[in-house]
Parts: sequence; C-alpha cells; structure tokens
Amino acid sequence: MFIETETTPNPASLKFLPGQTVMASGTREFTSPEDAEASPLAQALFDTGEVTNVFFGADFVSVSKAPGVNWPDLKPQVVSILLDHFVSQAPLFIGGDASGISVPADDDLVVEDDPADADIVEQIHELLETRVRPAVAGDGGDIAYRGFKDGVVYLTLQGACSGCPSSTATLKNGIEGLLKHYVPEVVEVRAT
Repeated sequence: MFIETETTPNPASLKFLPGQTVMASGTREFTSPEDAEASPLAQALFDTGEVTNVFFGADFVSVSKAPGVNWPDLKPQVVSILLDHFVSQAPLFIGGDASGISVPADDDLVVEDDPADADIVEQIHELLETRVRPAVAGDGGDIAYRGFKDGVVYLTLQGACSGCPSSTATLKNGIEGLLKHYVPEVVEVRAT
C-alpha cells in the first residue's frame, strides 16, 4: 500500500490519500484528543502529541500539526499510523462505523433559517454541494452550512481549511462571490 501526500493552502496541514475510501458518506473532524476518542485512527494521530486537528474526508485524511513541529519530522509518523490502520483494515470508529457516535451541535454556531427563505436556502445548499464542497475537499477540508439570515450566509470551514491563512480570502473572494452571483439575495458570507 502506498499513501500519497498533498500540500494544502494551510502550511500547518497535509492531506494524506490512502488510495481507498476513508468515509463512505459525510466527513468528520476531530479538534482535540477528547474528540478523537471516538476513532482509534484519530486517537493514534493525536497520541503523537504533535497533531492539533484530524479530518476524515471521502478518500483522504487531513492532519494539522502543532506550531513549532516540522513536517519532515512528523510526516513519517503519520504515514506509519495510516499504513498500520488501513493495511490492518481496522474500523475507523469505535463500534465499526460512525452511526452510534453523536457529535454535539454547537447551537451558538447555528442560525435558524426562516421558512420564508426555503427557496434561497435550497439554492445555497445546491451551490455549496456542487461547486464549493468539491473544491474545498481538494484542499483537504470541508464546509458546513450554519444558516441564512438577513442576506448573510453563515458557514464553518473544517479540516485543513479551518486554520488556513487564506480561509478569509476563500470565504470572501471565492464563496461569497459565487453565492452572490447565483443567489442575488445573498449579501455576505460570514465564518462561524
């Protein structure tokens, strides 16, 4: 088995491609060792003591390193952990899959959609799914919709994108421009 690596726009994150499915559906982000207890793979990566974020995508794992850690030192450890996991065909989550794991919603990060805006919200979701998510996944991350209110779309960047120095430019120049172009009711995009 060979695990490819790709750089991301975030210098603190690398994208690891094991050449097979990582998550059959959805994505999952781990931002602390406590979060990682749900996944033996994420926990093993955090156990290095040098990892600050692990993100599972459809066919990749993004790993973010702690400040002061050098990728040439950490990368072989990460590759070794990933190889051990995928070669042994160990389950990604305790219990075999993510179906029994609840991820607590941060209600402070969710804006309730007005039912009168249902058509607008549907257009936003369609654009996020077809145009934005594939591009963000290419950079080792994901985007989560958090709501639409008074012309403002609230989004959360995850994985390699969450701490990326260019995330503001991605939101403002990329996603906001796209949404404003196709959905005139959108006046702004804000990160949550």
